[in-house]
Amino acid sequence: MTPNQHAERVKRFFGIPPDQTLDDSAFHNDGSYIEEEPSVREALSQLFPTIPGTLRYLKDLFPFLGWIFHYNLTWFLGDIIAAGVTVGFVVVPQGMAYALLAQLPPEYGLYTSFVGFLLYWAFATSKDITIGAVAVMSTIVGNIIINVQKTNPDLSAEIIARSLALVSGVVLLFLGLIRAGFIVEFIPLVAIAAFMTGSAISIAVGQVPGLLGISGINTREATYQVIINSLKGLPRTKLDAAMGLTALFGLYFIRWFCNFMGRKYPSRAKMWFFISTLRMAFIVIVYILVSWLVNRRVGEASEAKFKILGTVPSGFQQVGAPTINAEVLQAIGPDIPTTILVLLIEHIAISKSFGRVNNYIINPSQELVALGFTNVFGPFLGAYPATGSFSRTAIKAKAGVRTPLAGIFTAVIVLLALYALTSVFFYIPSSGLSAIIIHAVGDLITPPREVYQYWQASPLECVIFFAGVLVSIFTSIENGIYVTIAASAALLLFRVAKSPGRFLGLVHTQAIPRGMVRGNSSFSTNGLGEKSSQTAFIALDRSDLSNPEIHIKSPYPGVFIYRFGEGLNYVNSARHLDHLTLHILKHTRRTKLNQYAKIGDRPWNNPGPRRGQTPDTASLLAARPTLRAVVLDLAAVAFLDVTAAQALVDLRNQFDRYANPVRVQWHFAGVADRWTKRALVASGFGVEREGGGGVVSEPLIVVAEAEAEAGGDTSALSDANKGSAVGVGIKTKEDDVEATAASVASSSSSGGNGDGRRLVPLYGVNRPYFHADVESAVASVISSLERRGPESGSAG
Repeated sequence: MTPNQHAERVKRFFGIPPDQTLDDSAFHNDGSYIEEEPSVREALSQLFPTIPGTLRYLKDLFPFLGWIFHYNLTWFLGDIIAAGVTVGFVVVPQGMAYALLAQLPPEYGLYTSFVGFLLYWAFATSKDITIGAVAVMSTIVGNIIINVQKTNPDLSAEIIARSLALVSGVVLLFLGLIRAGFIVEFIPLVAIAAFMTGSAISIAVGQVPGLLGISGINTREATYQVIINSLKGLPRTKLDAAMGLTALFGLYFIRWFCNFMGRKYPSRAKMWFFISTLRMAFIVIVYILVSWLVNRRVGEASEAKFKILGTVPSGFQQVGAPTINAEVLQAIGPDIPTTILVLLIEHIAISKSFGRVNNYIINPSQELVALGFTNVFGPFLGAYPATGSFSRTAIKAKAGVRTPLAGIFTAVIVLLALYALTSVFFYIPSSGLSAIIIHAVGDLITPPREVYQYWQASPLECVIFFAGVLVSIFTSIENGIYVTIAASAALLLFRVAKSPGRFLGLVHTQAIPRGMVRGNSSFSTNGLGEKSSQTAFIALDRSDLSNPEIHIKSPYPGVFIYRFGEGLNYVNSARHLDHLTLHILKHTRRTKLNQYAKIGDRPWNNPGPRRGQTPDTASLLAARPTLRAVVLDLAAVAFLDVTAAQALVDLRNQFDRYANPVRVQWHFAGVADRWTKRALVASGFGVEREGGGGVVSEPLIVVAEAEAEAGGDTSALSDANKGSAVGVGIKTKEDDVEATAASVASSSSSGGNGDGRRLVPLYGVNRPYFHADVESAVASVISSLERRGPESGSAG
């Protein structure tokens, strides 16, 4: 806005004739600030792309451009050790084991892991996370394949899995491209923890029959049924148990021993960590050797002494476009939401967690782009849905990975395995793979100390956590996801609807060293001085755990301060305003006590004093103050909807009738959102109201030091103006208010305050009933009430 346009707005607001200059008027252009309301055009204009915004968007799509040109030898060594060596030897056995969970041949796990490592790095905002085949997603895919094949037996497992990945990837990619990553914030931590814990228990229990070689058990049933059937089938245990149990013991023993040696010899902790990460590869190699010695004369996998993996084709055998048609889409359609939800939960939760640990912030929208891109192009190489892996990400982060490019080196290891080691995979014991799965998912179970922290922080959410775990165990993993998210959403809505508002009172505080208080029941304030005194507003009901010995005062008779807890909207507006109304009516009286000529004229809900009493003899009622002003603290209100705005209008009208002929003042503190302010102004708040003799109050406004002009004095403000530059304190004496006003007027009229500085309004003078904080709002109320007298009307 140009200076001339600003001057015209000031003239229109204050009613200054167009031919009169601001210098000739009582208002100075530099001392007046008129707020501009946000417009619909302004809001819509932000939705249209601009050239700088488009360029920034395109740059954000490829975050690797910000670091790839700085790549160096140190980063290269860290990446190749962390990902190429460490993670590479973990992902190969895990990938094959997880493919079996998905009801797919083992090579599909390698396809999925290869594509995830190869493509993710270019779009990644996390250096630690690894995308590939994971236990939970593989189990979900396996369940979907089984359910789909019940009604569509002609659809192969490979077609279902690849189509599921492609459709889910398209949806995720779309969400990422439109920057809708904020949707992941709707998934709370307890839902993620319950989902991971319930899934881990279900997966581990489902692998027990394979670990022991017990056949004839449907591991896709509810977890509790699998436990019961496994116990019943213990007499059918085969030689597989010797391989599986010893492999599981070996995995846990190696990890325990390496952790023990790392703690005992801290200087060699890194070495023991790398040895520990290679435990899966070591166990697989050992048991391949054992299996080969036992089954080397066997030609077919079915003839082996114990169940083995069998033939694994070399190279990429499923290159090509996945089959997508109406039959496939109709078959997998109901399971798309579950697939997307699981992909989101695992990936975003893991990437956020490791980002916080390693001091960087991920971009959820960009992570959706990376995840979607991987799952869109992965099926063309035979991959099924891939997402972030917790165990491999933890290993990669602890191994010292430096950049997202590390995934390329892991992809090379997987590629070598696909082309050079598939003949060796023939002898891997299936029970050994079951041991690897059980060992891997064990880390997903939430430890008891974390569950106890949930209980301490929010007992209701702890209940939701256990509900999600139990539902996963007694029904299915998918039901556990929906129950925890639905319960968390219901709890959130309940808290918003029942959010507690607080009436505030005033106390004068002083900040002193803690040593002066500890051990002393009372102490002297001599020497502290007046400047150390501060004004604080605390809850009258002491819900903030303030000291009950402190006397909380009302700022002024008939003035009430109310602070909203969690916003003001259609869900909780009725509760807030009912609470506001009941409290105010309980602690005030009508301005006219005897306004009804007859008893029959009185409303039923205000019958008045009993027969034989007059309002003058009703001492309790007469002792109450009349309602003068309401101060609403809207610092927690981010947006005001139509329902809440209308509720405030109705409440204002009710209070005006109650306080008639005096109008109740309405002041608002901490309104930070422009649209909230616009909604209030549109409802008649924040400005002088017409009627009752025109302008009937003179609210105070907060002023602050303006930016120094070129060549101006940069010295500190004079003592007379410092107080007004910071803000108007709570003063009840008329001379103090006048002195402050005179200081501001002098500053405005002279263009400064004598030392090269000038004071200007902090907020628009056309919105005098909006204040920076509660203190300035109360100061304005008190000033207006004391200057106008007890029977003055009011505005706002």
